Amino acid sequence: MVGVVELEEAKRLASLAGLDLVEIAADSKPPVVRIMDFGKFKYEQAKKEKQNKTKSKAGEMKEVRLGRSMKIDPHDVAIRVNQAREFLLEGYRVVFVQNFRGRELAYRNRGDQRMAEIAETLADIGRVELTPRLNGKRMSMIMVPDRSKIDAAKKKTGGAAKLAKVAKTPADSDSSAANATAASAAASAAASTAASAAASTAASTAASTAASTAASTAVPQGSA
Repeated sequence: MVGVVELEEAKRLASLAGLDLVEIAADSKPPVVRIMDFGKFKYEQAKKEKQNKTKSKAGEMKEVRLGRSMKIDPHDVAIRVNQAREFLLEGYRVVFVQNFRGRELAYRNRGDQRMAEIAETLADIGRVELTPRLNGKRMSMIMVPDRSKIDAAKKKTGGAAKLAKVAKTPADSDSSAANATAASAAASAAASTAASAAASTAASTAASTAASTAASTAVPQGSA
């Protein structure tokens, strides 16, 4: 601490040190200033705010519902899983909820299997905090972000945006295969139609040529 000095003297000292003169308490008399690297100060402040924000998110929970029953399309499940992936990357805890209706409770193992598949899909950025538990007709599982895995994955992929990119679902693959099969069938049908049309045209042309030849070589009856 230097003490009370004139403003110009404070500026001179900051300039000699190659640092900035920053006002800390403007309301005090005289105002309190500090000689510091202001850029570094702002960086550290932003870093602290980010850490505090991450800590606050770690205490928050996001719920992802897997439909009203087990009869949910696999593509819809994939959409919800990718939504959960974004939540985990942002630092939130995620609870997955699977509802059962009617006799579906007799096949609880299907719910366990679905939860296991989700946990495996998100194992690259998170871990299971609470294993699947059934409460009435509602099964739930909690996953939390694994910071070490997320950091390692970000280094490999080049950022969180790529990590959150939606992957192809089995439903998408089946749809692509169906589209490819339909396109192949359409192409085969078109080729068959073209070949048939060409053959018909050729036959018609040959018949016409033969008829013209016969007409030109035929001898009239009264010419002998």
